[in-house]
Amino acid sequence: MDQIVQQLNKSHNVLLASHVNPDGDAIGSLIALGLALDEMGKKVVLYNESPIPAVYRFLPGVERIQHHLDVSARYDAAILLDCSNLDRVGSVADVICRFPVIINVDHHYTNNGFGHYHLISPSACATAEIVYGLVKALGISFSTAMATSIYTGILTDTGSFRFSNTNRSAFVICDEMVGLGVKPDEIAQHVYGTYSLGRLKLLNLALDSIEISSNGELALMVLTQEVMAKTETDVCDADGLINYARSIENVKLAVMIQEAPQNGQGAQGVGGFNVSLRSNGSVDAAAIASLFGGGGHFTAAGFYIDAPLLEVKRRLKDIASNLEQWEPTACLLPKRPASVAMNARR
Repeated sequence: MDQIVQQLNKSHNVLLASHVNPDGDAIGSLIALGLALDEMGKKVVLYNESPIPAVYRFLPGVERIQHHLDVSARYDAAILLDCSNLDRVGSVADVICRFPVIINVDHHYTNNGFGHYHLISPSACATAEIVYGLVKALGISFSTAMATSIYTGILTDTGSFRFSNTNRSAFVICDEMVGLGVKPDEIAQHVYGTYSLGRLKLLNLALDSIEISSNGELALMVLTQEVMAKTETDVCDADGLINYARSIENVKLAVMIQEAPQNGQGAQGVGGFNVSLRSNGSVDAAAIASLFGGGGHFTAAGFYIDAPLLEVKRRLKDIASNLEQWEPTACLLPKRPASVAMNARR
């Protein structure tokens, strides 16, 4: 922490970036730290390759997030937030890796330790919790706008305090943020209370696509580009739909296979599939994702893969036939079974 504070104090131009297809934690952390560095008089660029989901566009300062990076610009440092590896930032990873200083701030236990400075805390409920501590260390007072972003990051990454990563700090920090003017009811209304007609149509088709493995322990959901076009929706509207599959009785692992667009707006911008995993807590979703070059949390993880849909589904169903090897008592990262080897790329 002290080394990062020293580095930021002497940096003038700073790039902040978070992972593609961002969630509330990635966006909230990005905005909160960006506003804090503004207070320090830094020249700050906020970047995320993907569109911002509609439910998070209420956040103050969200309009500052850029989706195209000027590769000719010079930065003293880049801070990557909520990224378990450098590739998670998207197509500009090759540019950022040449920056003089890279600061890695994350709470995924699968983080591979990229960058020059690391602030990684797997016990944190969200990256927003770590950003909260960093802002405190920088000596910056929280504005209501910053507090709103921190609260939103923690609220969404803990599943409204329902997920196993919910810790005491989640409540302590959120209580402090409410004291600074955050209105929980208004944030909940934005994040959970308003759906477009297209999203509801998408949900209907997503539910129709659900397949259950033969042992009943895996629920698999598919969203194709054809379905997205039919419902006039985009990747933002798919956020959270996988939780319906996870809620099915006896299901230990829910999977959403989402076809990436060919127009450069997907995680890789080249087609293929973005695969999200959600565990009920009895199996390690991050360990499974690691087989395919991905990562994440114990209960929420994902990866990108370039393979035919039927092949992707078959491999995942193979894993479902023996989920016991991914239980907490098993090895953290079991040896890759030959049956699940496939052409996956980061």
